[in-house]
Amino acid sequence: METIYINHIAVFVCAVMSLVIGALWWSPLLFQTAWQQETGLTDEQLAKAKPLKTFGLSLILAWIISYNLAFFLGAPGTTWQWGIGAGLLVGVGWVVTQFIVIALFEQRSWKYMAINCGYVTVYFAVIGFILGIWR
Repeated sequence: METIYINHIAVFVCAVMSLVIGALWWSPLLFQTAWQQETGLTDEQLAKAKPLKTFGLSLILAWIISYNLAFFLGAPGTTWQWGIGAGLLVGVGWVVTQFIVIALFEQRSWKYMAINCGYVTVYFAVIGFILGIWR
């Protein structure tokens, strides 16, 4: 049986990257306006959100996601290339496809799906890279 190696600091950094990438992704610099139009959320509605709850739970869930991918990439021969590849396989092959299925039943637009699926794809590629290189 192979020994699985997990760098717990790298896993935590991956979880934090969820918030960092998200902050950029949903900022006015990139997709905030288009995303708000597609979701129908106003600035006032977003201002009423509880940031501690939203960001706190998001960080915890991203930590779980990061640990999950870390277990898949825990083999001694893992490289940054395989990390990116595995991240893309998980992100596109599992998460994006399931997200699209749900969004189709919710009758969401393709633009909405593209914005959210783009984030997921970038996020999983980045955390795959981090977990693959930071051994």
